[in-house]
Amino acid sequence: MNAMNSPVTAPPDYDPGHVPVMRTEVVEILAPREGEVYVDGTFGGGGYTNAVLSAANCVVWGIDRDPDAITRGEALARVWGENPDGAPRLRMLHGGFGTMQDMLRAAGADHVDGVMLDLGVSSFQIDEAERGFSFRHDGPLDMRMGKAGRSAADIVNKASEAELADIFHYYGEERHARRVARTVVEARKSAELTTTLQLAEVIRSVVPSDKSGIDAATRSFQGLRIAVNDELGEIERGLEQALALLSPGGRLVVVSFHSLEDRIVKRVMAAAAGQEPGLSRHDPRSMSRGQKAVSFNLMFRKAMKPSDEECRRNPRARSARLRALIRLGSSDDGAGSETLHAKPMANVGAGSVKSSDRGTV
Repeated sequence: MNAMNSPVTAPPDYDPGHVPVMRTEVVEILAPREGEVYVDGTFGGGGYTNAVLSAANCVVWGIDRDPDAITRGEALARVWGENPDGAPRLRMLHGGFGTMQDMLRAAGADHVDGVMLDLGVSSFQIDEAERGFSFRHDGPLDMRMGKAGRSAADIVNKASEAELADIFHYYGEERHARRVARTVVEARKSAELTTTLQLAEVIRSVVPSDKSGIDAATRSFQGLRIAVNDELGEIERGLEQALALLSPGGRLVVVSFHSLEDRIVKRVMAAAAGQEPGLSRHDPRSMSRGQKAVSFNLMFRKAMKPSDEECRRNPRARSARLRALIRLGSSDDGAGSETLHAKPMANVGAGSVKSSDRGTV
């Protein structure tokens, strides 16, 4: 970090609440610089945003579809104040990150220097029983991140057995999906399932205990949550819009928590970097493979994992995977060549999180 990019002290009256997973790695890979603009597409409690604002005199657009997160962001925006030109350093937008490009353009921002995404459900939502995400606390069967639309209770009590089985199987990766769906349909004949513990007990009655210690209701709850919030569709849309927003040298950093999420991130990033799976030499599409201009580079070949120390401090971090890529820029050198206009790669974790030290997948 150079002199013109000196760190900014975090406000003493800001309580970050939950520390986001791999925060140090996300910020150091993003490498914030003075005057640049970043997007925190999954604002949550503002942990990433606060770290970025602390790292440089920059601007962050915070996006979240949860109105509670917007309220937290507006409070943090007041703490961070304004730039010398009178513009807020943190600006909040209410909506899903899958519409970030439209929201930012409507607000007058066409390009940004970096985007960070922390996929899945936030710790705030899990820990608030009234939001209905957790089977460990009794609460209404809700699971809506945006507090609008079809709830988990709506799906559980109205969806067909086949639809429920698909949700539990494809989104929850539950091996006993058909058995769970059949049991849920039988249980709701007596009375609607309206609370998290009601549903969890129904699931546990037919799903054997996992030797790893994972609760029998975990996968089905995951599948239901993903269906309620269209999480995989949101990831697809959000990644494509993030890529379109990045300026030359801009970086996209994504932390995912299960294979369904990471699979999408890996595929989209590989395609953007021109590393799509190989085609057969008999496939006509292979004739034009080398003609496609590559606009992005992967910042490292495999996903980065959190440190053992972080996993000890926060067991929720164990399944996290971080992937990142950088946008290339064109230089008009008279020959039509393409060069990389990029910020220098940060010394991530002061050498403690290189792939050889962390482990990759």
